[in-house]
Amino acid sequence: EVQLVESGGGLVQAGGSLRLSCAASGFTFDDYVIGWFRQAPGKEREGVSCISSSGGGIYYADSVKGRFTISSDNAKNTVYLQMNGLKPDDTAVYYCAYHPYGSTWYCLGGVMDYWGEGTLVSVSS
Repeated sequence: EVQLVESGGGLVQAGGSLRLSCAASGFTFDDYVIGWFRQAPGKEREGVSCISSSGGGIYYADSVKGRFTISSDNAKNTVYLQMNGLKPDDTAVYYCAYHPYGSTWYCLGGVMDYWGEGTLVSVSS
């Protein structure tokens, strides 16, 4: 049973930082793509960042380039999203998602097979 559990969300002021974690289980952590997505109230879900074990490597949405950093620790079956310079527009529920094929192609298209329950990030001005 594949499970993804996000953590690390919270309330921060603009300019602050948070680190999100996605703890994965139920699959071998050697061929995958994991992405971070977010959805604000009344808005569509959007892709934030993706990381793959092979192929495309790392992807960032234009809105977060230079501020967010995605990384993985395969030994811990965990993917992280370091978020610096947070803005009120970053406020959303953040989800991690998984596809067993190690290519960002699936992440870029949002066609991920498994999703976590999300963690809330709230940024005040």
